[in-house]
Parts: sequence; C-alpha cells; structure tokens
Amino acid sequence: MNDPAPLTAQSTIDAWLRHPKGEPLIKGLLAQSGVAEDMLAPVRNLPLQQLVAVSQGQMPQSVVDDLVLRANDGVAPTETADSGRWHETVVPGRFGGRTVIVTGAASGIGRATASRIAREGGRVVAVDVTADRLHELAEELPSVTAVRADITDQADIDRIAAVAGERIDGLANVAGVTDDYSPVHETTDAMWDRVLGINLTGSFKLTRAVAPVMLAAGRGSIVNVASEAALRGNSAGTAYTVSKHGVVGLTRSAAFMYGPQGVRVNAIAPGAVASGIAMPANISAAGHARIAPFQQAIPSLAVPEQLAASITFLLSDDGVNINGAVLPSDGGWSVQ
Repeated sequence: MNDPAPLTAQSTIDAWLRHPKGEPLIKGLLAQSGVAEDMLAPVRNLPLQQLVAVSQGQMPQSVVDDLVLRANDGVAPTETADSGRWHETVVPGRFGGRTVIVTGAASGIGRATASRIAREGGRVVAVDVTADRLHELAEELPSVTAVRADITDQADIDRIAAVAGERIDGLANVAGVTDDYSPVHETTDAMWDRVLGINLTGSFKLTRAVAPVMLAAGRGSIVNVASEAALRGNSAGTAYTVSKHGVVGLTRSAAFMYGPQGVRVNAIAPGAVASGIAMPANISAAGHARIAPFQQAIPSLAVPEQLAASITFLLSDDGVNINGAVLPSDGGWSVQ
C-alpha cells in the first residue's frame, strides 16, 4: 500500500482525521481544548490553516505549525496542489479597466472579494470601518484604494462615491454584522437599529449613491450579500433575519427598476462561512436554544474565497444574463 500523502497546513481536516499520524494529533488537540469531535463535522472540508481564522484568536498560528511538524517527524513538507480540493482560479483581466466598490473589505468575504477583483485587473475602492487591515490590503495590492468609512453615515457615503470617481462599474455590498439570536420579544432597539442600519440601510445608501453613475453609463453591476437567513427563519435572530430579507427586497426592486437601463442587481445568500466574524458577547439563551438544532444541518463551512468566487461571477460580464437573482452560495444548505 502506498504511503499517505504528507500532511500540510493546507490539507483538509478530513485528510488529517484519515491519516494515521494526523488523526491522533487532531483528537489530542480537541481533547486538550475540551471540544467534542462531532463539532468538527461542518469544518471537515476546510484546510487546517483556516482554523486560525475560525477560532477568532483562540488558536494561534503556532499550533498549526507545530501540528504540521509533528505529523512529518519534524520536517515541514512542501505544499503541493491537492486535486481533490477547490482552489481559487484567478481570471486575468476580467475586471480590467473597471472600478468596483467593495464594503466590508478589511476581512472575510469583503477582503477576499476586493483581493480577487484587484488581482483580476480591477481598481478597487475598499471600504471598511477598520483602518489597519484595510490599509494592509492596499499595501499588498496597488490597485486598491482604502477608504475608512461608516456606511450608515451619509457624509461617508458621499466620500466613498467621490473617491470612486466618475466611473463606477460595480458595487459589492458585503459589510454586515450579526445579531444576538434574540427573538422579537428580546430584541432591543439598539440591536435592531445597529443590525438594520449596517446590513440593510448601509447597502441602500451606497446603492442610491452609485446608481446615477451607472445609469448615466448605461451599464453596471451590483451584488448584495444577503444570507441563508434571507431564505429561512431558523438561522439567526429577528434583527439579522429581517435585515437580510430586506436585502433581498432591495435587490429585486432595484433589478426590476434598472435592468432595462443596463444595470444588473443580484444577491448571494451565503451559508456558514469561516470568516472569523465576531458574535455579540451576550447571546440570547432562548434564541440559541431554538436555532441550535437546525444549525446542525449545515452541510459545511465555506472559506471567504469561495464566496468571493460567487460574488465576482455576478459582478463580472460572466453574469451578463442574470438580473434580480438570489444565488444561494451555501453548500446546499438551502435545499435541505
């Protein structure tokens, strides 16, 4: 029998669990952390490296590096392409000569989307309220212009549009926040206002700002990030669920109004994504208890680059005949 392939940080967790040396290492890590093995089910298809982001700082890079060395008798193997795992494939020049605004660009899906557009030749106006990581992205990719802005503030919206200039070919409304899983009777005004303000009103304001530029040009593409919560009522609390249902309404209305004038408006509905997004400190016990059993049905976690692939497809001319669609990019969760 052939020896199993060497384990690397890019090997999937499933590959680690099926490897004679990797399995005891992963199970030992779980035991040390007090985590049950069945908690790995949604992330088995992810590279081990992705756990650093998913853990939100609980699992440092040094842990992954140590596991790789221990699995390979102290020698770090050379990373090789794994034909059984998805790899991002950049399309050179797909956004050549185009300007695209991307919100939430400092991390997660927004960062992956901004990066891909830039690497495919586009000029990106990268927007976020977090300055440090946003400027890191701009330093990595010269075609990225970083704009620290609050999309709920009209003055900041005007500034974003001004930085983009007279040509705006695309807009990816990615910025968003989660809620605390609270049902209606527990939802505070502060939670409602914050979640609706960022997830829905922010997308509305920026769409309103760029639409005249696109209409004058007779072309443009807008992609809004909805959620699996836009398709069902059992994946989040009231505020988040309502905000994402609203994003679908915004998408369909704008698509209907602007489609004949050359502006396409679509949405994607992600499922679970390993982006490391922070949850509020105080989760509703009642809401979580009601939602948790249904979250066990999540097929798998996606990585931000997979969502960026869906977003850039709809933003680009590859999505030329698609308008008003809500594309579930959820690993099949929506068909369950």
